[in-house]
Amino acid sequence: MMTEKLKKTLDALLTRVTSGSLRVPGIVAMVTDRCGTIYEGASGKRSLAGDADMTTDSVFAIFSTTKAITGTAVLQLVEEGRLDLDAPTKAYVPEIGKLQVIEGFDQAGNPKLRAPKRDITTRMLMLHTAGFGYDFFNKTYNQLAQEHGQPSVITASMASLKTPLLFDPGDDWEYGTNMDWAGLVVEAITGKRLGEVMQERIFAPLGMTDTAFTMTPSMRSRLAVVHQRNADGTLTPQADFELPQNPEVHMGGHGLYSTVGDYIRFIRMWLNDGQGEHGRVLKHDTVLAAERNGLGDKKIRMLPGVIPSLSNDAEFFPGLPKSWALTFMVNDVDAPTGRPAGALGWAGLANTFFWIDRKNSIGGYWATQILPFADPISFTGYMGFETAVYRNLKGTAAG
Repeated sequence: MMTEKLKKTLDALLTRVTSGSLRVPGIVAMVTDRCGTIYEGASGKRSLAGDADMTTDSVFAIFSTTKAITGTAVLQLVEEGRLDLDAPTKAYVPEIGKLQVIEGFDQAGNPKLRAPKRDITTRMLMLHTAGFGYDFFNKTYNQLAQEHGQPSVITASMASLKTPLLFDPGDDWEYGTNMDWAGLVVEAITGKRLGEVMQERIFAPLGMTDTAFTMTPSMRSRLAVVHQRNADGTLTPQADFELPQNPEVHMGGHGLYSTVGDYIRFIRMWLNDGQGEHGRVLKHDTVLAAERNGLGDKKIRMLPGVIPSLSNDAEFFPGLPKSWALTFMVNDVDAPTGRPAGALGWAGLANTFFWIDRKNSIGGYWATQILPFADPISFTGYMGFETAVYRNLKGTAAG
């Protein structure tokens, strides 16, 4: 339940994080329980180069928080018996079967490639165990980009996805382009573009009217600008930075634009066992299966900031074990913020963060537009935000 005290606490936190010399340009943050939004706040500016205030309906490039929505589309097809998570993915998308494993570089600097020992499955894509990486988190991929012209995923091109695998499918965990491929599986099965599938099967039942790969004029008029954090802590607006608006590939790993209010509706669906505002999105049993750790004894690792302009070294709750589900991070033990063991969460490159706590029926989303990822000011603010929510929850329960 929302209290006036919590509203004051969170409003003050947002004001503090958007003030002073070391700050974020603007924030939108919301909290929901199963019944509805219990807090929404906005502070700061959409761009430090302009006068427009950040508002609760501001539009953000949500980057990797796209992944959970793509994962939901995958799970719907599993429910319908149209997709087998453990069948070779090449049965749906033949191109993935042509990819080879990279075993370093020869003396001339050329990649050493070999055939993988087993096929990639869509379950591996959902769990990030297929062998794909990102150039900003992986030195091998960065070398392929720098020396062999491997296109960035930001190009939203098919060529950017046709990368070598970093290990044999299923052998390890590496965060990467897996969910972009999972989106292609959805397209192959449905015969429609991923954005269209999401619109029909997820956004409409949830009442998400401001989420798309291609922004509407209304969305564009409310767009928050991405800012670059400089070495001295100052911020430079990147007014020209925009994900492709007529993309070759609807990138299921990072391509959506959305509002925090829309994403909160998505979080609320997960809190409500798959039930949306205007219809069911997932079956209850699917939600229960999707929230479980799928990695066995493997644990996810810190993400090293290989390209410093795009990401710092990044890890939630350092020192605590974390797993992966279909398709979220799972904290295996209680987190210092108050987030309990078994809760779900993740983040997006421009410092957007969310969590879904089904045990306590609460979740939230924190949106800023800053590079590099794991921005100390935004991330510390987010951790404070989540902590304040749980302190309030405890106080309300005690009361």
